[in-house]
Amino acid sequence: MVKTVLVIEGNRADSPNFIPAIRRKGYRVEVVRSGKEALQNSPSIHPDIVVVNAASLRTNGKRICSTLRKALSGCPIILIHSSGEIYNGGMEADVVLVLPFTARKLINRIRALAPEKINKTLKAGPIFLDLERNMVQCEGRQSRLTPKLTQLMEAFLRHPGEVLEREHLFTSVWQTEYLGDTRSLDVHISWLRQAIEENPRNPKYLITIRGVGYRLDPV
Repeated sequence: MVKTVLVIEGNRADSPNFIPAIRRKGYRVEVVRSGKEALQNSPSIHPDIVVVNAASLRTNGKRICSTLRKALSGCPIILIHSSGEIYNGGMEADVVLVLPFTARKLINRIRALAPEKINKTLKAGPIFLDLERNMVQCEGRQSRLTPKLTQLMEAFLRHPGEVLEREHLFTSVWQTEYLGDTRSLDVHISWLRQAIEENPRNPKYLITIRGVGYRLDPV
C-alpha cells in the first residue's frame, strides 16, 4: 500500500524543497500551504505521516504541530527547523530536524515512523490467497493449502494471465534443477483446481497450455 505524506510548506525560496525526492521514493505526497489548510484537507487526504516545514513558513511550527497532534490522533509528525531558530522540544512532533540536512535523512525518518506494511493477502479476480494462514478462497469456497501449494498459488497470483512454463514452476517452487520427473507438479495443479474450481475436470481459472505449462485466468 502506498503511504501518503502530507507536507505543510510555505513559499520561502531559501528553504530546500524535499517533495520531489519523497515522490521518487514511491510516496504519495499532498502539499498544503498552512496548518489551517492541513486541518481542512486532512479528512480527505488520510495522511500516514505529516511533515511540517516550519523553515518555509516563517514560524517555529509549534502551534501547527500541537493542533495537528490533537486532530490527527496517532499520525506521526516531523518538524523541520532552520538552523538559526531555537526549539525547546516538547511533545508536538515525533522528530525535529534542523537544517541543513539531506533528503535521504528525511526519507529515512519517514520510513521509520510510517513503515510499509507487508501485504499478506494476494488477490486476482475472485481468488484470494492468505499467505499467513495458507488459505485460498474463490467464489465462496475456502480451502487450507499445504505450504507448497501456497507457494504454487502465489506464483500464479503474482503473474495473472501469463503462461508459466512447467520447468519454471518446478524450479521456482521446488527449488531444484532436477527436471527428470515433473509429475509432482501435475498432482499439485490438480489439488489447486480442487480448491478453487467449481468443476476441477473442466477448469475455468487454472488453464493448461499444452506442451508449455499453465496460466491463471482470473476472469
